[in-house]
Amino acid sequence: MASWVLRLRKHGFLQPAKGEQRTGKSKKIGRKSHESDDDSVVFEEKPKRKLQKRILRCIDSCCWVIGFLCTTWWLLLFLYHCLPLNLPGLQSPETPGSRLRRQGLTALHPVVLVPGTVTGGLELWEGRECADGLFRRRLWGGSFTEIFKRPMCWLEHLSLDNETGLDPPGIRVRAVPGLVAADYFSPGYFVWAILIENLAKIGYEGGKNLYMAAYDWRLSFQNTEIRDQTLSRLKSRIELLYVTNGEKKVVVVPHSMGGNYFLHFMKWVESPAPMGGGGGAGWCAKYIKSVVNIAPAFLGVPKAMASILSAESKDVAFIRSVAPGLLGSERLGIQTLEHILRVIRTWDSMVSLLPKGGEAIWGDMDSSPEEYHVCNSRKTALTHDGFSIANRTDNRKTFQIQEAKNYGRIVSFGKLASELHSSDLSSLHFEEETIAQHASSIKTNGSSSCANTWTEYDEMSYKTLLQISKNKTYTVESLFDLLRSVAPKMMKRAETHFSHGLADDLNDPKYNHYKYWSNPLETTLPDAPDMEIYCLYGVGIPTERSYIYKLSQSNRCGSIPLQIDISIDGSLNGCLKGGVYFTDGDETVSVLSAGFMCAKGWRGRTRFNPSGINTYIREYKHKAPANLLEGRGLQSGAHVDIMGNFDLIEDILRMAAGAPGTEMGGDRIHSDIMRISGKVKIQL
Repeated sequence: MASWVLRLRKHGFLQPAKGEQRTGKSKKIGRKSHESDDDSVVFEEKPKRKLQKRILRCIDSCCWVIGFLCTTWWLLLFLYHCLPLNLPGLQSPETPGSRLRRQGLTALHPVVLVPGTVTGGLELWEGRECADGLFRRRLWGGSFTEIFKRPMCWLEHLSLDNETGLDPPGIRVRAVPGLVAADYFSPGYFVWAILIENLAKIGYEGGKNLYMAAYDWRLSFQNTEIRDQTLSRLKSRIELLYVTNGEKKVVVVPHSMGGNYFLHFMKWVESPAPMGGGGGAGWCAKYIKSVVNIAPAFLGVPKAMASILSAESKDVAFIRSVAPGLLGSERLGIQTLEHILRVIRTWDSMVSLLPKGGEAIWGDMDSSPEEYHVCNSRKTALTHDGFSIANRTDNRKTFQIQEAKNYGRIVSFGKLASELHSSDLSSLHFEEETIAQHASSIKTNGSSSCANTWTEYDEMSYKTLLQISKNKTYTVESLFDLLRSVAPKMMKRAETHFSHGLADDLNDPKYNHYKYWSNPLETTLPDAPDMEIYCLYGVGIPTERSYIYKLSQSNRCGSIPLQIDISIDGSLNGCLKGGVYFTDGDETVSVLSAGFMCAKGWRGRTRFNPSGINTYIREYKHKAPANLLEGRGLQSGAHVDIMGNFDLIEDILRMAAGAPGTEMGGDRIHSDIMRISGKVKIQL
């Protein structure tokens, strides 16, 4: 027993008693002071040594954990590639491309792929002195090694000019061209690669009948034409594909924000020069067979608001709570989120993803189209009028009334503010003293020590912060006032390129301006009655819908004063977790944003779809991978992982081979998108 105690003492698991510790300490100090004759030095250096040992111990533990995870992962990959493929459980299912080729399916229509935000690679063409040796090297996408080698230089070159939204002086970062622009985001992490491989199996080739419309996703859509002539190049490429493939119309496949980008393109290409492409009113009808949108963010995503407000999402907020030193450490001087926020606010494309349509789409203070959504869908099924059917273990069903969620309050300060009826909000007690203490600790006017992490929060006064929190709740409409107060430069610059409203009269000449062209609620589809539009997206994954915020307690120079309150949990049906209210979607885009336009806004002949283009919804219910050998899943509905969904790939291959929507079986719906769309009351 004594040997075990001594061993634990040796490794630091047991601490000595107070008297013993004090005796040992005095002996140790006495010995050192006798050697150095300077007791003061001894007493000052000992806490520093303890701090250094603690930091080194933490770093050492992190290195061991990372090493263990990497070793385990590489071992699994080694076993997977070394074991015989005929072992039970290791046979991969036949790919859609191989199976359809055996059935006689071949390439027919040229295909154009349009990537979304973030997933496209960016490379350096001109840079500052710190970027020597990086010419035509990827700064975004790929291995990301430059983040670790020269992080501040990397951030500087990914930023755009805060005034123009274009290149800063002396820096040129451009989109990587070709299929390699977005086939993989990083080594082993596919985006378009699996779809491209399956297209190749039925006869598609890059440059011949398959094209990746890469663009700089940081820029506003019109600025991609002003700086890089990307829209003109896309117009020319579609015309070339049409001519060189026997005058077969093109199938366009956008992903995520690429859906809004191509919506902007369709309006641009038929508008007169110099603002538009000068293609004329019949251009889309002549050259485009169908637009197959994968995980479209037509009506925006609340996550974009959280990124602009505090550089957060649910995952970032969780990491900040469990490992605060990773994203920010006062001791080590790390301010990761502050640097990220500074860069994000130079990207105009982030504003294109803010929610569109106002309260008519996203809800007001006390109601929203998804208000009775049940998050715990495995155990509970929703009926009409907020009732749910809960399955019991004895196979009997019980009914209960579900609590309506105020999804329309996209930002709330405090849980009560997110739950109370709007008439009761004025009774909430407001802690002005706490906020005053926090606000007074914030350094303003961008002092020299804050220069590298300056954000627009540094110029905000105590009164502004006080008013932001005192308002308590924000709907989509008041949200834009909030963003204009915390990010004035970004919003002033970006709102000249994007609009987020709901048009009253689409015949108003003001809607001929390019700022409205990417908002499906403020523009019309082209006059192309034979064209088809698809909305393909995943469902069954909790997706961020609204947030509960708090004031940060940090007094660091340049810190972000607003944070998602990760400590807030609990609601009747499990939709509130970690300060975030969830609804149905693909983890990034809700079904409301992805499906509403195809379900209602464009369905039939409406003012947004005057020629009556046929629209179809194809939903893919998320199914997590059964084992590690399935990678990210063959039936995933997640926002990016859906690109490897075999059902989705088969649908796209059939469309590219000429199958119309009726032959595809029309709509395939698993979610409540039709009921949700029915609760949206707008003029059609």
